[in-house]
Amino acid sequence: MRKYLVIVLLTILAGSTAVAQYEPHFSQYINNEMFINPAYAGTRGYMAAAMLYRDQWTGMDGAPKTGTFSFHTPFSRDRAGLGICVMNDRIGVSSQTALVLNYAYHLRVTENNGILSFGLQGGFINAEEKLRDVTTIDPNDPEFANNVYHKLMPNFGFGTYYHNDRFYAGLSIPRFLKNKIDPFSSKIESSRLNVKNWHYYLYSAYVADLGESVKMKPSVMIKAVSGAPVEAEANLNFLLKDVFWVGGGYRTGDAVIFITQYQISKQLRIGYSFDYSLTKLQNFNSGTHEFTIGYDFTFDKNKIVSPRYF
Repeated sequence: MRKYLVIVLLTILAGSTAVAQYEPHFSQYINNEMFINPAYAGTRGYMAAAMLYRDQWTGMDGAPKTGTFSFHTPFSRDRAGLGICVMNDRIGVSSQTALVLNYAYHLRVTENNGILSFGLQGGFINAEEKLRDVTTIDPNDPEFANNVYHKLMPNFGFGTYYHNDRFYAGLSIPRFLKNKIDPFSSKIESSRLNVKNWHYYLYSAYVADLGESVKMKPSVMIKAVSGAPVEAEANLNFLLKDVFWVGGGYRTGDAVIFITQYQISKQLRIGYSFDYSLTKLQNFNSGTHEFTIGYDFTFDKNKIVSPRYF
């Protein structure tokens, strides 16, 4: 059997109940905004797809591994957007798979292409525990003989997003419901609104010219939830010759980040980021790797604005 360092599992087993939630945590959140804010759906002006894979704390058994896929498109003459997001998040023997649908309504509010969007999302999270994969002192321990639960839980969220050609800002609450599960009976004890459990995401970025071939993009994200310290992330990226992004950032109490992205063509882009942990976990892993790929679909390549800053 595989061995795991599973902090989350130990937390679950220590009590009689568990709270099911999935909170996205991405260093390249700018390239994966559909998972943060449903109001982003359709804002690129054409069909777009993106994939991300995050291997957190590489080298540590049971460390988080997250994969995402998103697709969105405008409709109704760009006045609205639709999108779909799929995510699988694994931490040790715990696994959560989410399927979410996003809808956004867009309002033109300024003459300089300023668009204000409001978005709603709804979907399900499938939570699973594979306790039979845990190495135990007693191999015949009945508590670890089978998977504990395999449950489908609803959730929904809201977001708002403003952007123009050089600036954007967003505020979202991706999940309203608190799903509480009894891990040993596989029953959902409750699925209810709980304002204290809401995670708030506030983020913004701006692009400025530093010369004919260099642009600078500072960005910031603030995440807050009741009962926990506010987490902030600040990034500074540079665009060279409208093709190559390079930069870095800092996440409070967690890590420093290196980020890069290459615009292969007007439609295709790839990205990579590396997190170096500043916590005591740095002694047990070799960093966090994150890979992204994005593609814009359109039959009229002249319609695509290259590069896209957001």
